[in-house]
Parts: sequence; C-alpha cells; structure tokens
Amino acid sequence: MTAQSLPDGVHLRDMTEADVPAVHSLEKALFPVDAWPERMFRDELSQPETRRYYVAEERTPEGEPRIIAYAGVMCVPPIADVQTIAVVPEREGRGIGAAVLTELIAEARRRGAEDVMLEVRADNPRAQALYRRFGFTHIHTRRRYYRDGVDAHIMQLPLGRPEGRDQ
Repeated sequence: MTAQSLPDGVHLRDMTEADVPAVHSLEKALFPVDAWPERMFRDELSQPETRRYYVAEERTPEGEPRIIAYAGVMCVPPIADVQTIAVVPEREGRGIGAAVLTELIAEARRRGAEDVMLEVRADNPRAQALYRRFGFTHIHTRRRYYRDGVDAHIMQLPLGRPEGRDQ
C-alpha cells in the first residue's frame, strides 16, 4: 500500500474489527440520515474474499491514534464498487480522500476489476469533483435514492481488461 500522497502524519491501513466502533461513530456524525448500522461494517469486514476496507489515522496531540477517514470497496470481477468513503470535515481538502480513493482503485485493479462504480449524492459537488478528477463519469441517476429523497449519481471509471485476461 502506498501512502505517498497522504499528508505528513496520516497513515493508511486496513480496517479491523477493533476500528468498527470508532468508524461507526464517524458514520453517524457524517451521514446522520443514511448511516450504516454498526453490524453492516462487521459484515463487510467478514467478507475479505470480495471486500477490503481501510482507515486513515493520525495522532492526537496526546499521541493517541485517531481515525480521520475510512473507505471500502467490493470487487466481484469484472465490477468493483466503492461501498463507502468518508473524511472528517476538518481534514477535507488535504488530499486524504484522493489518497484513499487511489488505494480503492488500486485494490480494484489487483482484484481484476474492469470498471469501478460508485454512488454519490447529487447534492455533494465536492465529492463529484474528486471522482471526476480520477476519470469517473456520471452514467445514470437514481431518483430519490437516499432516505431524505436526494438523487444518487451513478459514476463509472473504466479500468480496462487486466493483463493476461482473455479478450
């Protein structure tokens, strides 16, 4: 895993069961209407053959680790799907989301994906801009997808066929 694009002091690693309570607390704070239940994170982590989850953490002034971002991808070739990606608001705009997304895409490639898909809220232009910078394009809109009635933009990043795979 490469963390060269992460800010100094931020470390990217695999999410573990021990991280679930902290991640779930962030989830509820960041996505109050659409927060995943804690059990869903545990279920996702229990399927390593098709899923991989990461956390980004930094040290508090007291030296304690603090999770500031998390993300996960599901891959059932030829499709990978970004399941979730989140950065705490006070750390947005510092390249953490881009670094985490870079790792999700790299994992999708390692697992043989030809396309990466994701859903993003229609009212989240910052996230949409990040995805466009990575080459994602808006291919469909799911009307009233989120619990509060906001549409979801379905976005796709073609990766192409993995080397060595039959045409």
